[in-house]
Amino acid sequence: MGRRFVIAMVMLWVPHVLGAFDQPNVLFIAADDMNCDLSAFGNSQVVTPNLERLCQLGVRFDRAYCQQPLCGPSRASIMTGLRPDTLDMHTLKHELRQKNPDVETLGQLFRNNGYFVARAGKIYHYGNPSQIGTDGNDDPETWDQRYNPVGIDRSQQENITRYGAGRQKDKNLGISMAWWDPESRDEEHTDGLVASKIIELIKEKKDRPFFLAAGFYNPHCPYVAPKKYFDQYPIDEISMPDLEEAKRDLADVPPMAIQRDQKNWPYYFKDVTVDQARKCKQAYYACNSFVDAQVGRLLDALKENGLMENTIIVFWSDHGYFLGEKGLWYKRKAFERSARMPLIISAPGMAQGKTSFKPVELLDLYPTLADLCGLKPPTDLEGHSLRPLLVDPNDAQWAKPAVTQVWHNKKSWGYSLRNERYRYTEWLEGKAGRELYDHQNDPEEITNLADQPQHAGIVERLSLQVGDYVRLKPYKRQ
Repeated sequence: MGRRFVIAMVMLWVPHVLGAFDQPNVLFIAADDMNCDLSAFGNSQVVTPNLERLCQLGVRFDRAYCQQPLCGPSRASIMTGLRPDTLDMHTLKHELRQKNPDVETLGQLFRNNGYFVARAGKIYHYGNPSQIGTDGNDDPETWDQRYNPVGIDRSQQENITRYGAGRQKDKNLGISMAWWDPESRDEEHTDGLVASKIIELIKEKKDRPFFLAAGFYNPHCPYVAPKKYFDQYPIDEISMPDLEEAKRDLADVPPMAIQRDQKNWPYYFKDVTVDQARKCKQAYYACNSFVDAQVGRLLDALKENGLMENTIIVFWSDHGYFLGEKGLWYKRKAFERSARMPLIISAPGMAQGKTSFKPVELLDLYPTLADLCGLKPPTDLEGHSLRPLLVDPNDAQWAKPAVTQVWHNKKSWGYSLRNERYRYTEWLEGKAGRELYDHQNDPEEITNLADQPQHAGIVERLSLQVGDYVRLKPYKRQ
């Protein structure tokens, strides 16, 4: 990949590479199901001043992608630096240690090197909201301390409005078109309590190196936030895609690409109206702004305790999210909107106020943090340190694509490769269809070019590339 890239990778093994910033702290901030509908990522409607502030402190990665658009495998991949196929994890089951007993997680690496390591909220998968207040699918070996606060979004679920046929009050809210806008303080909600706990730990541990993870549950459904955040988004200013146009967008898409969404299209649930979907979109935006406010509290705490100059700050979401585009809702799709999510990194001595348009992956976070903190990571990590892009956000030597996979069952799975121009997707290694989108001319992925003869050479080249990443266990494939 070029001499400069190789040199940057060698630096993984050199301790204390930050020079004067010896043993920097890490503040690791996660959102749940957050897409890039943020002012910090170019959507001026969605108010996120604190994420904008964080972008000015570091590098915004405009083309960052998850390994699988589903919470469980995505989060396990982030915390191990390994792809879902390597971990053999593709569902929401609690099986990280069962299948990978000797894996050294990101938190373990820091614990083993003298850091205080703790989390509040959701970092590994939790049933949201059902497992709020528990350890969920957490890995105890990752942390010194774990905190599981519970707010009114979990304790007062009877107040949540639900849409869609059969959505009675006793039904699971983990996948729902549901919202609530109480007159409440931030600290009455789980995410407000998560932020408060991390602020407390920042104050307590400021005199020793720490790795603190703030795992926010929003904007995952049900979409619950204080009313003041809803008020930022008048309902008549929330637009929804035209459904006739949305249906046309899907005409050239392989059926497997949207098989979970076809039965009750649009919006996943039967009998959800456009106006109800609009209300949920408003609620989702409100939750994004609520999370942004908690990020602001964390940044203020670092500043107040004199830690901004010696703390690496990472903000990420586990995958993207559909809000009616193509008539779709939720995640678990190989389209750009489902695979792409916000990623911002601020690190001492690195670029500030810059944007990288190079494709990167969430599993790159593990080697990046090891590199920046001068720690020796496991030798089998499958990502690469983002240090070259933190120095020069558009380093010409960075040529690694981003690969996202979808797995529903052994008869339904696919892999999607994103480079700087194209997204290419194969379903069942091409036997169930292919997709090719030219993001230079078609950023919304309206026209599938895969079967057009003039693009056959591109399809052949990208098919060979994506084939290198297909490592699904035999029992999980047709």
